[in-house]
This record gives sequence, structure tokens and C-alpha cells, in this order.
Amino acid sequence: MPDPEDITHECHNANINNDRTDNLATFAGGCFWCMVAPFERQHGVKQVISGYTGGYKASPTYQEVLGGSTGHFEAVQFTFDPAICPYTELLDLFWQQIDPTDPGGQFYDRGESYRTVIFYHDENQKRLAEASKKALAESGKFDKPITTLILPASAFYPAEEYHQDYHKKNPVHYEQYRIGSGRDTFIRCHWEKPYKEDLKKRLTPLQYEVTQNNATEPPFQNEFWDNSEEGPSRIAAEKTYGQL
Repeated sequence: MPDPEDITHECHNANINNDRTDNLATFAGGCFWCMVAPFERQHGVKQVISGYTGGYKASPTYQEVLGGSTGHFEAVQFTFDPAICPYTELLDLFWQQIDPTDPGGQFYDRGESYRTVIFYHDENQKRLAEASKKALAESGKFDKPITTLILPASAFYPAEEYHQDYHKKNPVHYEQYRIGSGRDTFIRCHWEKPYKEDLKKRLTPLQYEVTQNNATEPPFQNEFWDNSEEGPSRIAAEKTYGQL
């Protein structure tokens, strides 16, 4: 992950929900910037936090985790309502965001802290995670072995504030990063249908038809048709369509 400006921030050793572990989920999928939005859009998910887990140092900083001296993984943790979104659906969504065959990191980001991991909070989550991994391996979707780890959940430390909801705070840089990392290309190649369903959530109906079905915008029906500023359509298009 590109290193943002050096901002110090006190991390807190606290899970989102300590009372009901069946409502807590934790996944490591490489750069945590890219793992927040997919789960935030999932109906039944209540809160998504970027952070560090799986290591042996309390309250690690981003630089320490990046340097590999703490044993932590970049991860996201969130609460969810299993009556609305079963854990199996979260597992399916997780697989569709990553390259599960890469044991050395994810896409642009290399190193142990970027490995993919499912952290289980109880024996039921462990059982479901193992069954899901086995099903994916036997599906034949990938030629290589599935290397995603399945580990017991441990202390989770929220990352610095500038990392939280990075896709909202820095949308242009976030999209540029996703494009450059190769993540979207991989997802589109291996999960075409889920990828298109995700696009339908992110784009307006007109934007989807133009970018995916080669439709033509009707005259005077885009948001910039009456804007006289220089270059607004191109800027908006790069933000909206650049990763497509």
C-alpha cells in the first residue's frame, strides 16, 4: 500500500462488540482500504473498521505493521446481523475480493501483513470457513491451491484515523490505487457476475448501461450537460469509470 503522510494516532485494543461474538467478523484481504467498501455495502453489516490483528505487539502503528516487526495482518472487523446476512454470505463476499491463491501478499502489496486470512470468533465460524475454503478449492475456479489462512480471532487494534473509510476520504487516490494494484482486473476476470452486481450498486442505471452495455447517453441527461466549467465531464468520468 502506498504510504500516506505520517500521522500519529493512538490505537485502542478493542473489538467492536465484545458481548456477542457470533455477530462479529474479521477478515484480512490485503490492503484494508479495499476491503471496507464491499462489506459496507452488504445489507446487514453495521460497522466496518480497518485495523491490525493476529500479531504479538499491543497497539501497533501502521509503520510497525508495514515493516513486519509485529506479526500483524491488515484486516477489517465489523458487526453484522446474521438474521439478515448469514456468515456464509460474508465468506462468499470475502472470496470475491481477493486472490486466494497468493501466499505472499495481495496484488501490488507484498509481505506477510498482506496475506489473506479468515479470523473465526467461534467454532461455528471456523467450521463454516473451512467448509467454504474446501468448496472453493474443489470448484476448479483456480488452478493453484487456496492459500488463505483460517486462524482464531485475537486482539484487534483499529488503524489510524486517516485509514478509516479511506475510499470516502480520498476517493480519487483510492480508485487510482485499485486500478494500479490489479485487484479490480482480477475480480472482473474471476468473478464476472458478482463484479457486475457490485457495479450496479455503485453506478446509476445510466452509468451502468453506458460502461457495461455500450449504451449511448441521451442528450441533456448526464449530470454535467449544463456545466460550463472546463473539463468537468472528463474529471467525473475518470473518477467514475476509470476502474471499469
